[in-house]
Amino acid sequence: MRRFFSSVRARAALGATAVVAVALIGAGTAVFLSLRANLTEQASSQAESAARRVAAQLAAGTPYANLELPDGEDHPVQVIDREDRLRAASEDLEDITGTGVAAVVPRPSLAPDGDEEEDDRDESDPDVGEISDRAWYASGQATVDGETGKYQFAAVEVTTRDDTTVTVYAGAPLSATDGAASTALTSMLIGLPALVLIVGGVTWLATQRALRPVEDIRQEMAAITASEDLSRRVPEPDTHDEIARLAKTTNETLSALEASVERQRRFVADASHELRSPIASLRTQLEVAAAHPELLDLDGAVEDTVRLQGLAADLLLLARLDAGERPSDARVDLTALVREEVSQRTADRIPVRVHADESVEVSGSRGQLARVLGNLVDNAQRHARSRITVTLSREGERALLTVADDGAGVPEDERERIFERFVRLDDARTRDEGGAGLGLAIARDVVERHSGRLSVGDSPDGGALFRVELPLAG
Repeated sequence: MRRFFSSVRARAALGATAVVAVALIGAGTAVFLSLRANLTEQASSQAESAARRVAAQLAAGTPYANLELPDGEDHPVQVIDREDRLRAASEDLEDITGTGVAAVVPRPSLAPDGDEEEDDRDESDPDVGEISDRAWYASGQATVDGETGKYQFAAVEVTTRDDTTVTVYAGAPLSATDGAASTALTSMLIGLPALVLIVGGVTWLATQRALRPVEDIRQEMAAITASEDLSRRVPEPDTHDEIARLAKTTNETLSALEASVERQRRFVADASHELRSPIASLRTQLEVAAAHPELLDLDGAVEDTVRLQGLAADLLLLARLDAGERPSDARVDLTALVREEVSQRTADRIPVRVHADESVEVSGSRGQLARVLGNLVDNAQRHARSRITVTLSREGERALLTVADDGAGVPEDERERIFERFVRLDDARTRDEGGAGLGLAIARDVVERHSGRLSVGDSPDGGALFRVELPLAG
């Protein structure tokens, strides 16, 4: 059961069913109450109409005994004076409640003025009584000719010509009202559950159909996880909805993950290959030195060790960058950094010229930014013929650092490839001369971590121009 309720399809179906059930119950209750109120109001109007017809006769001076009363089963009538004495009642009225007076047999017939039934008034007398504009309503029961039923009673006061005030009670049967209300209630009790079940079933089927692509995606992802084959992709439905976008995003994530894993595999393979050469050379020299100490090439061993140390440092920095390490937010005086780093390069093959604006500050890691400059200058030293120029300036809200040389330059179709790891365009060179192919990759990664951009173009001197853009501090 718990697994059932953990299903999105089950929760959606139950939720939709609950909402529809609440809405239908609310609407059904409102309709039922409105229907009952309208039917009761109609009964009240019928009762009031019957009461006013009798009241009109009394206002005209008709004696109680001569009143033309409506049929008792349709409209039971009582005429009651202010002393709660019954003056007139419907024929065959046997019992009544809801009018305030339970009597069903009137007192000896009297005229409205209290005299005997004989009336010496001139029938041409124009004076008539007065009927109240107000009416009162109440529910009750009446038994007429052995039949008991529920009635809606209306009470109307009338003042006769001789200033006698009586109240006329007339009822209208509620059997039709109760029947219609009962029919409506029965229909709702039968129809609402059926409708709720239909809505739940339709929602279940619709949700099942809508979530079928999600299950296909889940199954394919499970298969990918089991097989570890990142070249597989999940199916993308043609619905152009959220699920289709989810499938597309999932495939994009798989593509990025595949590329990342492949990049890591190449990285490990290339790193192993790059490390093998200096380690093998160093081991060979040490083995020779162990057997023949006089043949020890100390300078070569130191050179291989330094190269191995630099390569290990580069690999460690790349690993930290791949792990998402962010630079600090310290303010770095880029002008001072450039002048200091260049001044320490006394053993370079080609002297480096510097043109730098005063006080260009950026935010980041001083050590990593120094590594960027060093890698770019090292690259220029390997390719320049006679000139290397480092320029630092402001360009709007960004610092612009360029390293230009007069070498052969970088072909336009290779300008993005050179920033890939372990890529060297000068394949003919030895590894010692050309490096491991990590310097430019490290430089771009560090610049991007500092919210900057590293690109390469043509130098005015004919060689390559590496352009570093960084946001100014503050």
